[in-house]
Amino acid sequence: MALGMTRWAAPSSAQPRGVTILGSTGSVGQSTVDLIERDPERYRVEALVANRAVEQLADQARRLKARLAVVADPGRYLALKEALAGTPVEVAAGPDAVVEAASRPAEWVMAAVVGFAGLAPTLVAARRGAMVALANKEALVCAGRLLLEAVEHSGGVLLPVDSEHNAIFQVFEPTQRHAVDRLILTASGGPFRNWSLADMAGATPEQALAHPNWDMGAKISIDSATMMNKGLELIEAQLLFGVPENQVDIVVHPQSVIHSMVSYRDGSVLAQLGTADMRIPISHTLGWPSRIEGPSAKVDFMSIPALTFERPDSGRFPSLRLAREALVAGGHAPIVLNAANEAAVAAFLARRIGFLDIARIVEDVMAGWNGLSQAVDGLQQVEAADLEARRVAEEFCRAKAPSN
Repeated sequence: MALGMTRWAAPSSAQPRGVTILGSTGSVGQSTVDLIERDPERYRVEALVANRAVEQLADQARRLKARLAVVADPGRYLALKEALAGTPVEVAAGPDAVVEAASRPAEWVMAAVVGFAGLAPTLVAARRGAMVALANKEALVCAGRLLLEAVEHSGGVLLPVDSEHNAIFQVFEPTQRHAVDRLILTASGGPFRNWSLADMAGATPEQALAHPNWDMGAKISIDSATMMNKGLELIEAQLLFGVPENQVDIVVHPQSVIHSMVSYRDGSVLAQLGTADMRIPISHTLGWPSRIEGPSAKVDFMSIPALTFERPDSGRFPSLRLAREALVAGGHAPIVLNAANEAAVAAFLARRIGFLDIARIVEDVMAGWNGLSQAVDGLQQVEAADLEARRVAEEFCRAKAPSN
Protein backbone atom coordinates (compact mmCIF):
# COMPACT_ATOMS: atom_id res chain seq x y z
CA MET A 1 0.00 0.00 0.00
CA ALA A 2 2.78 2.45 0.83
CA LEU A 3 4.72 2.81 -2.38
CA GLY A 4 7.86 4.70 -3.30
CA MET A 5 9.01 5.01 0.32
CA THR A 6 12.54 6.13 -0.57
CA ARG A 7 11.34 9.39 -2.14
CA TRP A 8 9.86 10.70 1.11
CA ALA A 9 11.83 12.56 3.77
CA ALA A 10 10.59 13.54 7.20
CA PRO A 11 9.50 17.19 7.60
CA SER A 12 12.04 19.53 9.14
CA SER A 13 12.73 23.24 9.55
CA ALA A 14 15.34 22.91 6.80
CA GLN A 15 12.91 21.12 4.46
CA PRO A 16 9.36 21.98 5.52
CA ARG A 17 6.69 19.68 4.22
CA GLY A 18 4.07 21.25 1.95
CA VAL A 19 0.62 20.32 3.23
CA THR A 20 -2.98 20.70 2.14
CA ILE A 21 -5.93 19.96 4.43
CA LEU A 22 -9.16 18.95 2.71
CA GLY A 23 -11.78 19.35 5.42
CA SER A 24 -9.80 21.64 7.71
CA THR A 25 -12.74 22.73 9.89
CA GLY A 26 -13.97 19.22 10.69
CA SER A 27 -12.85 17.13 13.65
CA VAL A 28 -9.87 15.53 11.89
CA GLY A 29 -8.98 18.78 10.15
CA GLN A 30 -8.94 20.72 13.41
CA SER A 31 -6.68 18.11 15.00
CA THR A 32 -4.35 18.36 12.00
CA VAL A 33 -4.24 22.16 12.34
CA ASP A 34 -3.43 21.76 16.03
CA LEU A 35 -0.44 19.52 15.26
CA ILE A 36 0.91 21.85 12.58
CA GLU A 37 0.64 24.87 14.87
CA ARG A 38 2.74 23.12 17.49
CA ASP A 39 5.71 22.97 15.11
CA PRO A 40 5.00 25.45 12.28
CA GLU A 41 8.55 25.61 10.95
CA ARG A 42 8.25 22.03 9.70
CA TYR A 43 5.26 22.75 7.46
CA ARG A 44 4.22 25.05 4.62
CA VAL A 45 0.46 25.18 4.22
CA GLU A 46 -0.54 25.20 0.56
CA ALA A 47 -4.33 25.02 0.83
CA LEU A 48 -7.18 24.69 3.32
CA VAL A 49 -10.65 23.51 2.29
CA ALA A 50 -13.90 23.70 4.26
CA ASN A 51 -17.54 23.11 3.43
CA ARG A 52 -19.33 26.18 4.83
CA ALA A 53 -17.54 27.33 8.01
CA VAL A 54 -16.13 30.56 6.55
CA GLU A 55 -15.13 32.30 9.77
CA GLN A 56 -13.26 29.27 11.08
CA LEU A 57 -11.61 28.67 7.71
CA ALA A 58 -10.46 32.27 7.45
CA ASP A 59 -9.04 32.16 10.97
CA GLN A 60 -7.12 28.97 10.17
CA ALA A 61 -5.81 30.46 6.92
CA ARG A 62 -4.46 33.53 8.71
CA ARG A 63 -2.88 31.54 11.53
CA LEU A 64 -1.25 28.97 9.25
CA LYS A 65 -0.33 31.48 6.52
CA ALA A 66 -2.08 29.33 3.93
CA ARG A 67 -1.62 30.21 0.26
CA LEU A 68 -5.18 29.24 -0.67
CA ALA A 69 -8.49 28.97 1.21
CA VAL A 70 -11.46 27.25 -0.45
CA VAL A 71 -15.06 26.98 0.67
CA ALA A 72 -17.01 24.21 -1.06
CA ASP A 73 -20.32 26.08 -0.92
CA PRO A 74 -20.13 28.67 -3.74
CA GLY A 75 -22.69 30.79 -1.95
CA ARG A 76 -20.13 31.47 0.78
CA TYR A 77 -17.49 32.88 -1.56
CA LEU A 78 -18.12 36.56 -0.87
CA ALA A 79 -18.16 35.95 2.87
CA LEU A 80 -14.78 34.20 2.67
CA LYS A 81 -13.34 36.89 0.41
CA GLU A 82 -14.43 39.57 2.87
CA ALA A 83 -13.08 37.62 5.85
CA LEU A 84 -9.64 37.38 4.23
CA ALA A 85 -9.54 40.86 2.71
CA GLY A 86 -6.17 42.51 3.21
CA THR A 87 -4.31 39.20 3.50
CA PRO A 88 -2.20 37.48 0.83
CA VAL A 89 -4.42 34.38 1.01
CA GLU A 90 -5.97 33.41 -2.32
CA VAL A 91 -9.70 32.69 -2.10
CA ALA A 92 -11.89 30.34 -4.15
CA ALA A 93 -15.21 28.51 -3.85
CA GLY A 94 -17.18 25.63 -5.33
CA PRO A 95 -16.59 21.94 -6.07
CA ASP A 96 -14.13 22.66 -8.90
CA ALA A 97 -12.08 24.84 -6.56
CA VAL A 98 -11.95 21.98 -4.03
CA VAL A 99 -10.52 19.70 -6.71
CA GLU A 100 -8.09 22.42 -7.79
CA ALA A 101 -6.87 22.74 -4.19
CA ALA A 102 -6.08 19.02 -4.16
CA SER A 103 -4.02 19.48 -7.32
CA ARG A 104 -1.79 22.16 -5.75
CA PRO A 105 1.86 21.10 -5.18
CA ALA A 106 1.58 19.94 -1.59
CA GLU A 107 3.66 16.90 -0.72
CA TRP A 108 1.17 15.75 1.95
CA VAL A 109 -2.62 15.96 1.65
CA MET A 110 -5.05 15.29 4.47
CA ALA A 111 -8.17 13.84 2.82
CA ALA A 112 -10.77 14.54 5.51
CA VAL A 113 -13.78 15.79 3.55
CA VAL A 114 -16.73 13.83 4.95
CA GLY A 115 -18.71 11.52 2.72
CA PHE A 116 -18.78 10.84 -1.01
CA ALA A 117 -17.88 14.48 -1.70
CA GLY A 118 -14.32 13.70 -0.70
CA LEU A 119 -13.76 11.17 -3.50
CA ALA A 120 -12.91 13.48 -6.43
CA PRO A 121 -10.28 15.63 -4.66
CA THR A 122 -8.74 12.55 -3.03
CA LEU A 123 -8.34 10.90 -6.43
CA VAL A 124 -6.73 14.06 -7.83
CA ALA A 125 -4.17 14.13 -5.01
CA ALA A 126 -3.44 10.43 -5.48
CA ARG A 127 -3.03 10.74 -9.25
CA ARG A 128 -0.39 13.45 -8.95
CA GLY A 129 1.72 11.29 -6.61
CA ALA A 130 1.02 13.00 -3.30
CA MET A 131 1.33 11.47 0.11
CA VAL A 132 -2.39 11.06 0.87
CA ALA A 133 -3.38 10.81 4.53
CA LEU A 134 -6.77 9.15 4.12
CA ALA A 135 -9.44 9.99 6.69
CA ASN A 136 -12.32 9.72 4.23
CA LYS A 137 -13.78 6.21 4.44
CA GLU A 138 -16.14 6.68 1.54
CA ALA A 139 -13.43 7.31 -1.08
CA LEU A 140 -11.94 3.86 -0.51
CA VAL A 141 -15.28 2.09 0.02
CA CYS A 142 -16.82 3.46 -3.19
CA ALA A 143 -13.80 3.60 -5.47
CA GLY A 144 -11.11 1.54 -3.79
CA ARG A 145 -9.73 0.01 -6.97
CA LEU A 146 -9.54 3.39 -8.71
CA LEU A 147 -7.81 4.98 -5.73
CA LEU A 148 -5.27 2.20 -5.21
CA GLU A 149 -4.47 2.12 -8.93
CA ALA A 150 -3.94 5.89 -8.91
CA VAL A 151 -1.47 5.59 -6.02
CA GLU A 152 0.39 2.73 -7.67
CA HIS A 153 0.68 4.44 -11.06
CA SER A 154 1.78 7.80 -9.63
CA GLY A 155 4.27 6.41 -7.13
CA GLY A 156 2.41 8.12 -4.32
CA VAL A 157 1.61 6.88 -0.84
CA LEU A 158 -1.68 6.11 0.86
CA LEU A 159 -1.44 6.51 4.63
CA PRO A 160 -4.53 5.45 6.63
CA VAL A 161 -5.67 7.93 9.28
CA ASP A 162 -8.60 6.01 10.78
CA SER A 163 -7.29 4.81 14.12
CA GLU A 164 -8.04 1.17 13.27
CA HIS A 165 -6.32 1.09 9.89
CA ASN A 166 -3.46 3.23 11.11
CA ALA A 167 -2.97 0.74 13.93
CA ILE A 168 -2.79 -2.14 11.47
CA PHE A 169 -0.48 -0.13 9.21
CA GLN A 170 1.94 0.32 12.10
CA VAL A 171 2.20 -3.42 12.87
CA PHE A 172 1.57 -4.94 9.42
CA GLU A 173 4.71 -6.36 7.81
CA PRO A 174 4.26 -6.05 4.02
CA THR A 175 6.90 -8.67 3.29
CA GLN A 176 5.06 -11.10 5.58
CA ARG A 177 1.59 -10.78 4.08
CA HIS A 178 1.62 -14.54 3.42
CA ALA A 179 2.11 -15.10 7.15
CA VAL A 180 -0.90 -13.04 8.25
CA ASP A 181 -3.61 -15.17 9.82
CA ARG A 182 -6.13 -12.38 10.29
CA LEU A 183 -6.70 -8.70 10.85
CA ILE A 184 -8.65 -7.80 13.97
CA LEU A 185 -10.50 -4.48 13.93
CA THR A 186 -11.55 -3.23 17.34
CA ALA A 187 -14.80 -1.36 17.94
CA SER A 188 -15.89 0.61 20.97
CA GLY A 189 -19.48 -0.55 20.53
CA GLY A 190 -20.72 3.03 20.44
CA PRO A 191 -23.27 4.64 22.74
CA PHE A 192 -25.84 1.85 22.33
CA ARG A 193 -23.58 -1.14 23.04
CA ASN A 194 -25.78 -2.32 25.93
CA TRP A 195 -29.12 -1.00 24.71
CA SER A 196 -32.00 -3.27 23.78
CA LEU A 197 -33.58 -3.09 20.34
CA ALA A 198 -36.69 -1.59 21.91
CA ASP A 199 -34.67 1.21 23.50
CA MET A 200 -32.67 1.78 20.31
CA ALA A 201 -35.93 2.22 18.38
CA GLY A 202 -36.59 5.38 20.36
CA ALA A 203 -33.03 6.74 20.32
CA THR A 204 -32.68 10.44 19.55
CA PRO A 205 -29.94 12.09 17.48
CA GLU A 206 -28.52 13.61 20.66
CA GLN A 207 -28.18 10.19 22.25
CA ALA A 208 -26.64 8.69 19.12
CA LEU A 209 -24.12 11.53 18.87
CA ALA A 210 -22.90 11.00 22.45
CA HIS A 211 -19.99 8.66 21.79
CA PRO A 212 -18.49 7.28 25.01
CA ASN A 213 -14.83 7.54 23.97
CA TRP A 214 -14.23 9.61 20.83
CA ASP A 215 -14.98 13.20 19.85
CA MET A 216 -16.04 13.00 16.20
CA GLY A 217 -18.20 14.74 13.63
CA ALA A 218 -21.93 14.10 13.38
CA LYS A 219 -21.94 11.66 10.46
CA ILE A 220 -19.23 9.35 11.77
CA SER A 221 -20.73 9.52 15.27
CA ILE A 222 -24.04 8.19 13.94
CA ASP A 223 -22.13 5.55 11.95
CA SER A 224 -20.47 4.52 15.20
CA ALA A 225 -23.85 4.25 16.90
CA THR A 226 -25.16 1.95 14.13
CA MET A 227 -21.72 0.29 13.82
CA MET A 228 -21.78 1.07 10.11
CA ASN A 229 -18.43 2.76 10.63
CA LYS A 230 -16.97 -0.64 11.50
CA GLY A 231 -18.63 -2.14 8.45
CA LEU A 232 -17.05 0.49 6.22
CA GLU A 233 -13.71 -0.12 7.96
CA LEU A 234 -14.06 -3.84 7.19
CA ILE A 235 -14.27 -3.02 3.48
CA GLU A 236 -11.37 -0.58 3.75
CA ALA A 237 -9.15 -3.06 5.58
CA GLN A 238 -9.61 -5.72 2.92
CA LEU A 239 -8.69 -3.25 0.20
CA LEU A 240 -5.78 -1.62 2.00
CA PHE A 241 -4.04 -4.75 3.17
CA GLY A 242 -5.06 -7.27 0.51
CA VAL A 243 -6.27 -10.08 2.76
CA PRO A 244 -9.38 -12.19 2.02
CA GLU A 245 -12.68 -11.02 3.50
CA ASN A 246 -12.88 -14.03 5.81
CA GLN A 247 -9.58 -13.06 7.41
CA VAL A 248 -10.88 -9.73 8.72
CA ASP A 249 -12.56 -9.93 12.13
CA ILE A 250 -14.30 -7.34 14.29
CA VAL A 251 -14.26 -7.41 18.09
CA VAL A 252 -15.87 -4.97 20.51
CA HIS A 253 -13.30 -3.45 22.87
CA PRO A 254 -15.14 -0.84 24.98
CA GLN A 255 -12.01 0.77 26.46
CA SER A 256 -10.64 1.86 23.03
CA VAL A 257 -7.05 1.32 24.14
CA ILE A 258 -6.12 -1.35 21.58
CA HIS A 259 -6.93 0.21 18.22
CA SER A 260 -6.52 -2.93 16.11
CA MET A 261 -4.35 -6.03 15.80
CA VAL A 262 -2.64 -8.29 13.29
CA SER A 263 -2.56 -11.99 14.07
CA TYR A 264 0.23 -13.98 12.39
CA ARG A 265 0.31 -17.70 11.66
CA ASP A 266 3.11 -18.34 14.14
CA GLY A 267 0.78 -17.35 16.99
CA SER A 268 2.04 -13.80 17.42
CA VAL A 269 -0.52 -11.01 17.71
CA LEU A 270 0.79 -7.47 17.22
CA ALA A 271 -1.32 -4.59 18.49
CA GLN A 272 -1.08 -0.80 18.49
CA LEU A 273 -2.22 0.85 21.70
CA GLY A 274 -2.91 4.48 22.54
CA THR A 275 -5.33 6.88 24.15
CA ALA A 276 -8.54 7.80 22.33
CA ASP A 277 -7.07 10.83 20.58
CA MET A 278 -7.13 11.19 16.80
CA ARG A 279 -3.97 13.27 16.95
CA ILE A 280 -2.02 10.02 17.43
CA PRO A 281 -2.78 8.48 14.01
CA ILE A 282 -2.74 11.92 12.38
CA SER A 283 0.73 12.67 13.76
CA HIS A 284 1.92 9.27 12.57
CA THR A 285 0.97 10.15 9.00
CA LEU A 286 2.04 13.81 9.27
CA GLY A 287 5.59 12.85 10.18
CA TRP A 288 5.83 9.62 8.16
CA PRO A 289 8.24 7.97 7.46
CA SER A 290 9.56 9.30 10.79
CA ARG A 291 7.72 9.82 14.06
CA ILE A 292 7.17 13.31 15.41
CA GLU A 293 6.57 14.62 18.91
CA GLY A 294 2.86 14.48 19.77
CA PRO A 295 0.77 16.17 22.45
CA SER A 296 -1.51 13.22 23.18
CA ALA A 297 -1.66 11.69 26.63
CA LYS A 298 0.24 8.44 26.99
CA VAL A 299 -1.46 5.23 28.07
CA ASP A 300 -1.35 4.86 31.85
CA PHE A 301 -1.59 1.11 32.30
CA MET A 302 -1.91 1.41 36.07
CA SER A 303 -5.13 3.40 35.71
CA ILE A 304 -6.82 0.95 33.32
CA PRO A 305 -8.96 -1.50 35.35
CA ALA A 306 -9.21 -4.07 32.55
CA LEU A 307 -9.15 -4.57 28.79
CA THR A 308 -12.24 -6.47 27.73
CA PHE A 309 -13.51 -7.88 24.46
CA GLU A 310 -16.93 -8.95 23.19
CA ARG A 311 -18.40 -10.41 20.04
CA PRO A 312 -20.33 -7.83 18.00
CA ASP A 313 -24.08 -8.37 17.90
CA SER A 314 -25.13 -8.28 14.24
CA GLY A 315 -28.73 -8.79 15.32
CA ARG A 316 -28.88 -5.40 17.05
CA PHE A 317 -26.37 -3.90 14.62
CA PRO A 318 -27.28 -5.25 11.15
CA SER A 319 -24.98 -2.72 9.44
CA LEU A 320 -22.10 -5.10 10.15
CA ARG A 321 -23.81 -7.87 8.17
CA LEU A 322 -24.78 -5.52 5.37
CA ALA A 323 -21.23 -4.25 4.97
CA ARG A 324 -19.78 -7.75 4.84
CA GLU A 325 -22.38 -8.73 2.25
CA ALA A 326 -21.42 -5.67 0.19
CA LEU A 327 -17.75 -6.57 0.40
CA VAL A 328 -18.42 -10.13 -0.76
CA ALA A 329 -20.71 -8.97 -3.58
CA GLY A 330 -18.31 -6.30 -4.82
CA GLY A 331 -19.20 -4.24 -7.90
CA HIS A 332 -21.87 -1.65 -7.14
CA ALA A 333 -22.65 -3.05 -3.68
CA PRO A 334 -20.22 -0.94 -1.59
CA ILE A 335 -21.29 2.22 -3.45
CA VAL A 336 -24.97 1.50 -2.84
CA LEU A 337 -24.30 0.63 0.81
CA ASN A 338 -22.46 3.89 1.41
CA ALA A 339 -24.85 6.17 -0.50
CA ALA A 340 -27.98 4.72 1.10
CA ASN A 341 -26.35 5.02 4.52
CA GLU A 342 -25.38 8.66 3.99
CA ALA A 343 -28.93 9.52 2.92
CA ALA A 344 -30.47 7.64 5.83
CA VAL A 345 -28.10 9.15 8.40
CA ALA A 346 -28.95 12.64 7.14
CA ALA A 347 -32.67 11.85 7.44
CA PHE A 348 -32.20 10.57 11.00
CA LEU A 349 -30.26 13.67 12.03
CA ALA A 350 -33.12 15.73 10.58
CA ARG A 351 -35.56 13.63 12.72
CA ARG A 352 -37.35 12.36 9.63
CA ILE A 353 -36.77 8.66 10.39
CA GLY A 354 -36.01 6.57 13.47
CA PHE A 355 -32.62 5.21 14.47
CA LEU A 356 -33.36 1.60 13.47
CA ASP A 357 -34.69 2.80 10.12
CA ILE A 358 -31.14 3.68 9.03
CA ALA A 359 -30.03 0.06 8.56
CA ARG A 360 -33.47 -0.99 7.27
CA ILE A 361 -33.31 1.60 4.50
CA VAL A 362 -29.79 0.54 3.53
CA GLU A 363 -30.92 -3.08 3.35
CA ASP A 364 -34.01 -2.21 1.31
CA VAL A 365 -31.99 -0.21 -1.22
CA MET A 366 -29.43 -3.01 -1.58
CA ALA A 367 -32.11 -5.69 -1.87
CA GLY A 368 -33.87 -3.86 -4.70
CA TRP A 369 -30.75 -2.94 -6.67
CA ASN A 370 -30.54 -4.52 -10.12
CA GLY A 371 -27.01 -5.78 -10.86
CA LEU A 372 -25.58 -5.23 -7.37
CA SER A 373 -22.43 -7.22 -8.16
CA GLN A 374 -21.90 -5.69 -11.60
CA ALA A 375 -18.34 -4.42 -12.09
CA VAL A 376 -17.66 -0.69 -11.96
CA ASP A 377 -15.42 0.61 -14.76
CA GLY A 378 -14.73 4.20 -13.87
CA LEU A 379 -15.54 7.26 -11.81
CA GLN A 380 -18.62 8.14 -13.89
CA GLN A 381 -20.22 4.79 -13.04
CA VAL A 382 -19.36 5.30 -9.37
CA GLU A 383 -20.99 8.74 -9.40
CA ALA A 384 -24.07 7.49 -11.26
CA ALA A 385 -24.59 4.60 -8.84
CA ASP A 386 -24.12 6.93 -5.88
CA LEU A 387 -26.73 9.39 -7.15
CA GLU A 388 -29.28 6.69 -7.94
CA ALA A 389 -28.81 4.94 -4.58
CA ARG A 390 -29.35 8.25 -2.78
CA ARG A 391 -32.51 8.88 -4.79
CA VAL A 392 -33.93 5.47 -3.93
CA ALA A 393 -32.92 5.81 -0.28
CA GLU A 394 -34.63 9.18 -0.10
CA GLU A 395 -37.86 7.58 -1.36
CA PHE A 396 -37.67 5.04 1.46
CA CYS A 397 -36.97 7.84 3.95
CA ARG A 398 -40.06 9.71 2.83
CA ALA A 399 -42.14 6.55 3.10
CA LYS A 400 -40.96 5.95 6.68
CA ALA A 401 -41.27 9.57 7.81
CA PRO A 402 -44.19 10.15 10.21
CA SER A 403 -47.10 12.02 8.65
CA ASN A 404 -47.85 15.51 9.94
